[in-house]
Amino acid sequence: MKGFRCASLVSAGFAIEGVDASGAMTVMVVRAMSRTRACPACGAPASRIHSRYHRRLMDLPVGGRAMQLIVQARRFHCDAVLCGQRIFTERFKELSPWARRTARLDGIVHHLGLALGGRLAASFAGRLMIPVSNDTLLRVVRRHGRPSPPPPSVVGIDDWAWRRNFRYGTIVCDLERRRTIALAKQGFPSPTCQK
Repeated sequence: MKGFRCASLVSAGFAIEGVDASGAMTVMVVRAMSRTRACPACGAPASRIHSRYHRRLMDLPVGGRAMQLIVQARRFHCDAVLCGQRIFTERFKELSPWARRTARLDGIVHHLGLALGGRLAASFAGRLMIPVSNDTLLRVVRRHGRPSPPPPSVVGIDDWAWRRNFRYGTIVCDLERRRTIALAKQGFPSPTCQK
């Protein structure tokens, strides 16, 4: 393909160390190109490396094959005299800490979960070479959540009895937007008859 470069598959600031496409999945090893990182506690640049470790993340499929990124992350020594943070791990804007998927794949998984739900989205994701389960799809949708609505200015409250002298309910509604804010059930023991 004319003009295609492997470097276009990874975010800016990363260099490709190697690619292995021999198995069922394409594995790409990448590392950060910068030699220094800013300490999260004091902001001083650190260049002395303490250790390295690998992070494995799933990424968007390439050429009909699932893609896994192995990110070579580093831990640095902070040499600032007054800094309480002695060792810190480099963080990447493109990759959230402890994530198992890249942000771009997580966005696709979120939209699949919203559009199709659990099982159907998992089946469709399998055809797209995105290995996720129906539970994972629902977890991603719940994690992203909805934006919080503005506070209500006109509120309506109503009480009713589901079963007289036994179970009652209360509903609180936003009357301007016609949405339920809260729903509460209350149970009371039925009064005993005294002779």
